[in-house]
Amino acid sequence: MKAAKGIVAALALGVVSASLQAADAVVVYSSRIDELIKPVFDAYTKETGVQVKFITDREAPLMARIRAEGANTPADLLLTVDAGNLWQAEEMGILQPFDSQTIKDNIPAQYRSSSDAWTGLTLRARTIVYSPERVEEGELSTYEALADENWEGRLCLRTSKKVYNQSLTATMIEALGAEQTERTLKGWVGNLTTDVFADDTALIQAIDAGLCDVGIVNTYYFGRLHAQKPDLRAKLFFPNQEDRGVHVNLSGIGLTRHAPNSEAALKLVEWMTGEQAQAMFAQINMEYPANPAVEPSSEVASWGDFKADAIPVEVAGRRQAEAIRMMDRVRWN
Repeated sequence: MKAAKGIVAALALGVVSASLQAADAVVVYSSRIDELIKPVFDAYTKETGVQVKFITDREAPLMARIRAEGANTPADLLLTVDAGNLWQAEEMGILQPFDSQTIKDNIPAQYRSSSDAWTGLTLRARTIVYSPERVEEGELSTYEALADENWEGRLCLRTSKKVYNQSLTATMIEALGAEQTERTLKGWVGNLTTDVFADDTALIQAIDAGLCDVGIVNTYYFGRLHAQKPDLRAKLFFPNQEDRGVHVNLSGIGLTRHAPNSEAALKLVEWMTGEQAQAMFAQINMEYPANPAVEPSSEVASWGDFKADAIPVEVAGRRQAEAIRMMDRVRWN
């Protein structure tokens, strides 16, 4: 019975793979939703005539699928969020290096894999959000300061199970060392006014509702909510401007190890790191372009300039396991 089920599953996978493959198409497995990527792919097809086919799912199933498909995968590219996920895909052996001076010219080294296995496409700052009605901007300074006693009963956090917080913690370990980072996390947990939130949007809404005064979120969640609610009162604050800078992470893309159309896939990635696609990405999801030659959208620019942490984002993956163990120890749920 198990063998029969395995044969059925393999046949089903083969049918899906065959439907995706085409000599003149590039196939992308994406953990980003359709509305964030389809306009970019459509623009590329219009300009070049090359079709871009894609499927969307969560990052873990997509990576497992690429590994299971092996040399028979129809996937040319893996597109996902957070350097921690991209690093994990690289460690799984499902990516191969890009050989492209264009990508290197377009995207700074800190936002690419040191082995060229993947590159960033868009950036987001994981920064502080606060209530201007209950917090003076002068009270805010660093991530670490949110562990101080004056924030007791005033702090909200998203769950530690989300990779965004794992990556923030990982880069803090790199910058501050394990001992200071763990003290900071303990302070954060001790200052929580409520249970952790499942997503950043709910956290921002909790601040606006008066449930808490301050929290940590990705900037694009703030942008999305502000677009829906122009009367949103919460504001952003960029911490650590006197030392290492704000934690920045990314969405990015990698070339699969067994990409059936690798040459065409590489051309697509080069185009996606160029000015036209970068401007589209920035506008669609209120993220920062990974290409420094491209300006952010007017909404994003209105949040102000900031100094970004210069730590290579792949550190988020390299120290991910250490970060997760530390978050478990301090009982950050």
